[in-house]
Amino acid sequence: MSTPSRTIGSKPHSSPLSTGLVALFAFSCGAIVANLYYAQPITLLIGSSLHMSGDTASLIVSLTQIGYALGLFFIVPLGDLLENRKLMITTALVAIASLATASFAHSASVFLLLSLLIGFSSVAVQILIPLAAHLAPDHSRGRIVGTIMSGLLLGVLLARPLASVIADHFGWRVVFGSAAVLMALVTALLALTIPRRQPQHRATYVELLGSLIALTRTLPVLRDRALYQGLMFASFSLFWTAVPIELTRQYGLSQSQIALFALVGAIGATSAPVAGRLADAGHAVRATIVALVTAALSYLPALVYPGSGLFGLVVTGIALDFAVQMNMVVGQREIYALDPASRNRLNALYMTSIFVGGALGSALASLLFERGGWPLVAGVALSFPLLALAHFLAVGRSHARVNR
Repeated sequence: MSTPSRTIGSKPHSSPLSTGLVALFAFSCGAIVANLYYAQPITLLIGSSLHMSGDTASLIVSLTQIGYALGLFFIVPLGDLLENRKLMITTALVAIASLATASFAHSASVFLLLSLLIGFSSVAVQILIPLAAHLAPDHSRGRIVGTIMSGLLLGVLLARPLASVIADHFGWRVVFGSAAVLMALVTALLALTIPRRQPQHRATYVELLGSLIALTRTLPVLRDRALYQGLMFASFSLFWTAVPIELTRQYGLSQSQIALFALVGAIGATSAPVAGRLADAGHAVRATIVALVTAALSYLPALVYPGSGLFGLVVTGIALDFAVQMNMVVGQREIYALDPASRNRLNALYMTSIFVGGALGSALASLLFERGGWPLVAGVALSFPLLALAHFLAVGRSHARVNR
């Protein structure tokens, strides 16, 4: 793996990234984003150990998500103003300290505060992705971003089962301690490997945040892509929040078996490089339609043939992950082409929409499952990609072609 030593400005970069550096970016994105999901399957263990009530323990996940949302809005846009490597490393160091301290915490209030900081500092991943887009040449930007995003999705999918297995065998504190060690390794590698990038944009911090409104108002492609991926991630989060309940109650699967199910579903991450190549070749419209239709069709086993059982859930998981990842990468390729000097702000807005959609899907999961079981969950989850498809065919397709 070669070590770039030059400083990259805000103009598009023409030298291709090495295969090793792309792989490092992908692994790092997965490792960092996993910090958001480690606590989700083990909140009861943490709550019991720290003498939290059930309602208080549920705040662990909520505060992590709130912290991430705050980081998206207040930290990620700084990537268009400050030197990127320094900003990413500083943010990652906060994550390392927060994770390490969480592994030793014995106070409920302290752990909840640390949950907020873990989410806030994990936005380092959203500084890395626009940086990779800057370093990538125009003709292969989609492919490179797609490969890196496959690492991110694997981090999302594997964090929960990995945390469950580690907590079952070694305790929940080892989960956070191991995450701190992994983050330290990743941060050291990135500090030694990635080049500096000093943006040419000049503005005050307040002006930078104010420009988010102007970007949203003036860029219809950004609004469209944020809407589509927000709806897709609502479906994704609804499925992955509700399916462990179905697997436990209907099929009696253990935590380790549910972890294996998540590993099978991670096959869907293979769509990212494919989506990137399609976008690079000018097929963003077709790829978007394929992604939205595939996501909708993924729920047919549950609605048309309920007897498909566990096999049907596996099919849904793989197809849905494939579709969500494809749509995300195509969307990123499209918005990064809008304004190279604003990529971090564009990414912040895009990812915020995904966070909002994911939070909506997760919030609906238990309510829908208790009211109507898996068929109701599948029916509502199906409606999200259908809404996105309807809007894309009616409005978004013309915006995508204009952008081309």
